[in-house]
Amino acid sequence: MTSMTSTRRVVTVGVDTHSDVHHAAVIDEVGRPLADAGFPATPDGYRQLLAWAGTHGEINAFGVEGTGAYGAGLARHLQTTGQTVIEVDRPDRKTRRQRGKSDPIDAYAAAAAVLSGAAAGTPKTRDGRVEAIRTLRVARRSAIKGRTQAINQLKAVVLTGPAKLRQALAGQSTRQLLTTCRRLRSTEHLTEAADPITAAAKLTMRRLARRIAALSEEIDELDAELRPLVTATAPALMAVYGVGAEVAAQLLVTAGDNSDRLRSEAAFAQLCGTAPLPASSGRTTRHRLNRGGDRHANFALHIIALVRLSSHQPTQDYAARRRAEGLSNLEIIRCLKRYIAREIHHV
Repeated sequence: MTSMTSTRRVVTVGVDTHSDVHHAAVIDEVGRPLADAGFPATPDGYRQLLAWAGTHGEINAFGVEGTGAYGAGLARHLQTTGQTVIEVDRPDRKTRRQRGKSDPIDAYAAAAAVLSGAAAGTPKTRDGRVEAIRTLRVARRSAIKGRTQAINQLKAVVLTGPAKLRQALAGQSTRQLLTTCRRLRSTEHLTEAADPITAAAKLTMRRLARRIAALSEEIDELDAELRPLVTATAPALMAVYGVGAEVAAQLLVTAGDNSDRLRSEAAFAQLCGTAPLPASSGRTTRHRLNRGGDRHANFALHIIALVRLSSHQPTQDYAARRRAEGLSNLEIIRCLKRYIAREIHHV
């Protein structure tokens, strides 16, 4: 009995993604370039790209740049067709200085990164409740940023406004200031006012206060929509001490709908920037804070640590013991965030 060995070539595909056109490149098992071409960033273009890549051999994997931005639609299409998709980082400046910059060069570099194993990250699927949470939080973060900016502008107008108006508003809290400014009236038209500066200041304060109130109402509405969605998605996470709806939402977005792509709690800690980095030299042995990873997730863990330090007795006991060992408050918080990351990952 004779056996036949398949001679079909195995290829790896790299894709440099853009808003209108995705550029794909194919390499063989040893990294030799075979072909490259551009395809529209549309559902039809995704199908054309997949069919074109299949004509060059058996596809091992796709390396896609920007799976959370321009390449999100392509990555989602490839995953639904059963293809292996690897998230590829964009080339750093040193590599671009050495090799140049063009769509084919970047596409071939993406394919080579997958073939060599330099790129091995699984992209988020973005097809479940977590993606809905992420989308709602886009509007919430924008509203919070706008409200903070408006509050700062209102206080600046008060600070630089006419002395009589500034004295009338002095000593008021932010809440009291907003209530007062919403009621300000100017009975005269600006072109006819005896004191146009005061009249303009009152109009500006009133409009800024109304904008802040509208944004606060929008944030409350978004919170009312987010809270039940987060609770239904991860009830066990909401039950963790120090975790509220906003913190839980951020941690869910960081992990993604397919959280199984995080192979271990150490990988999750690295993603959140809580894996300590060695900073030893000579006779000194120490670790320092990791400034990499998702900084929003790191801040969420920081909030949990602060809540526990203020009202969680086991955490307070731990902090007292480590403080007696000579650790600073920053080092204690760093250690706490690492422990919290482990707990959150298991949940």
